Amino acid sequence: MTDTARARKLADRIQVVVAQTLERRIKDPRLGFVTITDTRVTGDLREATVFYTVFGDETDREATAAALESAKGVIRSEVGKIGVRFTPTLTFVADALPENARNIDDLLDRAKAIDAAVRTTAAGATYAGEADPYKVPASERDDEDE
Repeated sequence: MTDTARARKLADRIQVVVAQTLERRIKDPRLGFVTITDTRVTGDLREATVFYTVFGDETDREATAAALESAKGVIRSEVGKIGVRFTPTLTFVADALPENARNIDDLLDRAKAIDAAVRTTAAGATYAGEADPYKVPASERDDEDE
């Protein structure tokens, strides 16, 4: 039976240990400004996926990915000191959250610009036909005239 609360607690602890290890023990010059954003552990506590973001351009991201792969053994040995029966296998995945947020911001800016264009077009617009496009039956028009 899978205990999701235990997996969640272990994931939180792994996130802290990985962040501290990167800050204190890993001295690789390829390692950029890394932020550990999330960690997920499988139900059997055998595999952990560590999500990270890197501040910088694409070359910084690639260099950081290589540095994390080369330091995986040191980081896993630090995670093993947590006190679990089996030290989970670590997988580092670049988090797509900043890129998704940037795409959403770009889409919102485009929608805002289109709304402004529609608003300026609608400001000087007039009706194509009559102001009231609905036909009123003749019997109701006669009642209104009286």
